[in-house]
Amino acid sequence: MLKLNIDELKKKADKIRLMTLEMIDKAGGGHIGGSLSAMDLMTALYFNIMNIDPENPDKPDRDRFILSAGHKAAGYIPVLAERGFISKDSLDTFNKLDSPYGMHPDMNKIRGCEVSTGSLGHGLPVGVGMGLALKSEGFKSKIYVLMGDGELDEGTVWEAAMGAAHHKLDNITAIVDYNKCSMDGPVEEIMNLEPLTDKWKSFGWNVKRIDGHNMQAIISALSEPVTERKPTVIIADTIKGKGVPEIEGDYHWHYGLLSSEILEKARKRLGGE
Repeated sequence: MLKLNIDELKKKADKIRLMTLEMIDKAGGGHIGGSLSAMDLMTALYFNIMNIDPENPDKPDRDRFILSAGHKAAGYIPVLAERGFISKDSLDTFNKLDSPYGMHPDMNKIRGCEVSTGSLGHGLPVGVGMGLALKSEGFKSKIYVLMGDGELDEGTVWEAAMGAAHHKLDNITAIVDYNKCSMDGPVEEIMNLEPLTDKWKSFGWNVKRIDGHNMQAIISALSEPVTERKPTVIIADTIKGKGVPEIEGDYHWHYGLLSSEILEKARKRLGGE
């Protein structure tokens, strides 16, 4: 199991942010805002927390990651590449004809991808099924489900939340990338989620709320031992477009393409040449 330290994780997240921006630039556009806001969370999971092996991606006792917010694949695919599941050179094909990589991940085409996602609200229900199956087979594996905040408008999320609590699935950790922006506008205007912490608690979950860009806080929340037989949700307060100040916090950047000027500035900030 790979265990990068906090400083190494910060540098890794910035490196993969830049890989994401370069990949989207070559593709002519992509879901940029959420891919960047979720990057610190995915980096922590793949380079410190999860029991996974790129040389043996299907090992039965592996931990599972589900990108329920499938449109953030533009960030997820470079994470898989940097971790060694897929070739970095293949990222140049993103969203091109016959590429295994589209705007949403396909488990049948991407090595290391557990679930095909894109239609929001499906990741947590799948995770609950996995959690039940793993427990019935005696595995100690963990399941991590990354969701968007706008995704929480979907009723299937809350049906799954009830099921996970009822079955005492302490092997599931849901993570909400709470960047406060949905495709159509600010979350509080489209469908206010607050009081979000109280909502999850009322559904029987163990709830942690953290700064989703504070790597130490992320690692602490993910690695803290589970002491109760209940699922855990981490509400991670994040910033849409994190790492590119020109687009940060702007819901219009759900999907887009950086200008050459902004991209060049991003290269310098994120450690590129």
